[in-house]
Amino acid sequence: MAEGRILIVEDEKNIASLVTLYLENEGFRVNHVTDGSKALDAVRRFEPDLVVLDVMLPGMDGTEICRRLRAEGDIPIIMLTARDQEVDKVVGLELGADDYVTKPFSPRELVARVKAVLRRTSECSGKTEKFSLGVLSLDVDRRQVTVDGSPVELTAREFDLLAFLVRNRGIVFSRDRLMERVWEYDHPVDSRTVDSHVKSLRQKLGSAADLIKTVRGVGYKADI
Repeated sequence: MAEGRILIVEDEKNIASLVTLYLENEGFRVNHVTDGSKALDAVRRFEPDLVVLDVMLPGMDGTEICRRLRAEGDIPIIMLTARDQEVDKVVGLELGADDYVTKPFSPRELVARVKAVLRRTSECSGKTEKFSLGVLSLDVDRRQVTVDGSPVELTAREFDLLAFLVRNRGIVFSRDRLMERVWEYDHPVDSRTVDSHVKSLRQKLGSAADLIKTVRGVGYKADI
């Protein structure tokens, strides 16, 4: 189950839309800019976990953006370009890109590359998943939840549901989609199971219950 924030810097809107669709279907939160000159500001505002960066961009090309991002930090970067010459790949990697994908490409392949890069960088950095949303604190690695500093006891499935919604806060998921992503069911089941788990979660979260919001006629999301 994927999670995290991805920034796509790509001026071809059809490519960006397709990649966004595939990444969001895997649970990622995605932001997109089309102009290279806006990329650095978008990184600072959105604070992505990884940048998918096209080389040929208006305003500022991808190699210059990559160079500047590397001067500021170690955010993972996957370069995306129509060029297929070896020298272009070498330049991108020497600038500090973590991977290089050449157009045309399979969106599924790019998603796999994104997951692989995030997995490698997470393992190298020893990064842990902790979230603080209002009075609620969530430590995914220790599977611990506190509200106002007091521990909350959840079942394994309740915790998985809460963690998924918090990781993807702001995104609305239908009941069927939650059954697929959290319960990992790929066939129709009684989605009222989701409602009962949400009801139980809200009861246990007490003053943090409003974190889980119902979007009438659609499903649920986590937001503050």
